[in-house]
Amino acid sequence: MKAVLFTALALPLAAQDWAFPHQPHLEMGLDCQTCHATASTSQDAKDNLLPDGQVCGACHNGETAPVIDVSPLTQRQAPGRTYRFNHSFHLGLGAIAPLIATAIDTGNYFGKPGDARRFLESGNSCSACHRGLEESLAADSSKHMPMMGDCIVCHPKIDNPFTCKECHVTNVDLMPSDHTREFIDLHSTGKIALDKPSCLPCHGRNFACMGCH
Repeated sequence: MKAVLFTALALPLAAQDWAFPHQPHLEMGLDCQTCHATASTSQDAKDNLLPDGQVCGACHNGETAPVIDVSPLTQRQAPGRTYRFNHSFHLGLGAIAPLIATAIDTGNYFGKPGDARRFLESGNSCSACHRGLEESLAADSSKHMPMMGDCIVCHPKIDNPFTCKECHVTNVDLMPSDHTREFIDLHSTGKIALDKPSCLPCHGRNFACMGCH
């Protein structure tokens, strides 16, 4: 076992090939602010809140943890976003998780919450929206980023397409990939099976045909 550990410490890991495991890092006592220190002051969804090479290199020095190639981390570009979001403002609101949990429990959640409910008892403000990281062995934005249904818990006004601009930036295509010409022609005929809960975040419960036609 010691020989294996020594070998792991001696061999550099390429950051771009490293599927970041949140679980062991959180188990060691690191918290969200350790690596995502700028999140609490961020006011723009385009801000790059991921750790840079210096943060990772503090531990990944070949002694405390394996050496990694941090150059890809320092060259990382800010993510593209289709929406606006102010982390600083939302973190200042206090506990959001109980509001989302109540919406799920009462059937007022817009969309399909999946297994989100079991992660909403934590007192960690970040995990209210970024759920499941304590079990994650590979960062996956499709699993750990908030869903639109989370936002609608507090921002319930839906009047598609007019209210989209309240949260989303302009000049972006928000149309889901499955909304093909065939879907548009058939969706109201009863000839295709609609996953209606997944329609709620964009269309709401009182959606009328005039919203698009």
